Amino acid sequence: MQALNRFTLGEIVNTQILQEIQDKFSEATGLAAVIVDPEGNPITKPSNFTKFCSYVRSLPQGLTRCVQCDDKGGRRNQKPFVYTCHAGLTDLAAPIVVENQYIGAFLAGQVILLQEDNDVKSNMFCCTEDLGLEEARLSEFFDIVEVVPEKRIKAAADLIYIMSNYIVEIGVANLAGKHLVKEIKAKAELETMLRATELKALQSQVNPHFLFNTLNTIARLAMLEGASQTQEVVYALSDLLRNNLRDIEILRTLEQEVKSIKDYLLIQKMRFGERIQTYIDVDASVMEMKIPPLTLQPLVENAIIHGLESKVEGGVVHISGRLEGEQVILIVKDTGIGISSEEVAAIFREEKRKQIHGQTTGLGIINVHKRIQHYFGNEYGLTMESKLGEGTSIYIRLPYSPM
Repeated sequence: MQALNRFTLGEIVNTQILQEIQDKFSEATGLAAVIVDPEGNPITKPSNFTKFCSYVRSLPQGLTRCVQCDDKGGRRNQKPFVYTCHAGLTDLAAPIVVENQYIGAFLAGQVILLQEDNDVKSNMFCCTEDLGLEEARLSEFFDIVEVVPEKRIKAAADLIYIMSNYIVEIGVANLAGKHLVKEIKAKAELETMLRATELKALQSQVNPHFLFNTLNTIARLAMLEGASQTQEVVYALSDLLRNNLRDIEILRTLEQEVKSIKDYLLIQKMRFGERIQTYIDVDASVMEMKIPPLTLQPLVENAIIHGLESKVEGGVVHISGRLEGEQVILIVKDTGIGISSEEVAAIFREEKRKQIHGQTTGLGIINVHKRIQHYFGNEYGLTMESKLGEGTSIYIRLPYSPM
């Protein structure tokens, strides 16, 4: 990798991705979080900041001290570091380092440790007395700062260290991927080689070591807090990732693909509750046939994220499969907002994959269509019907090939 020091953190990793990672961490742990540049300036919007810290940062002098403190905390250690901030709260930091260059830090905390003595509030007043803050408001906001046990802080520190390393890994993978795609295009390689390279690049951005370590940390937090539903979701996510991180070029059975869909839908059920209903009705006679992996999941994601998520009343996703002569027809149908016939036509004219917010696979409709044609021929693939306000149906046509 050449000259990475020419890039900032925001250039190496899309800021929207950083924001999503940070928001999910804050949601899972309840801690405040922010990602900063090498000078301690935020490059993401703060997540779950306390009223106390927001009040301190509302004054120019307070904000300057916070930025300086964040800068010092991020640079202080090569591993997660727990420290007391300039205003007396407990924070933790994990540096983000690429090829020995410090490019920012993942910061979290804004809490009080459970074992701290009764002088913590007095210490806070001593630290902030020259900032010109209203003592009554400061005291009120300090009293509602969360008090947490040391083991929770240590678990959170482990988690932000894993996440900061993941941020580096996907950043390096992104730069390497862009460089590789440019080289391939310049040499005018065959379309099949480009497709295979793109799929490999997608997998390289999801590092299994990071993912499973993160799941272990979340499961540990869930066990400590007695959160059985969280554990159930973690198990489903583990199964989903194990299946999706296998070799993407090796065909799998339709039964395995349906199992992955069930895991994915269980995770979405925790998010949407009863707003979105799902039904799976695939004939047992076609379950053993082989299909490309990640054929159904991108289409189900598309139905939920782009079809149903914006509908207040929710809706239904129905996944079905049947044998018709010598073909197998799989259908993903939703009762979502639908799209126009012009938009349907535009999707199938699109040759270059677009980044779509919310998708975890990164594989769009056109990619699934082209992969099926790559494996089975141009007479197979996807067709799509949609009507605004009524929903969308995607039909997948495959040759029947039992084991």
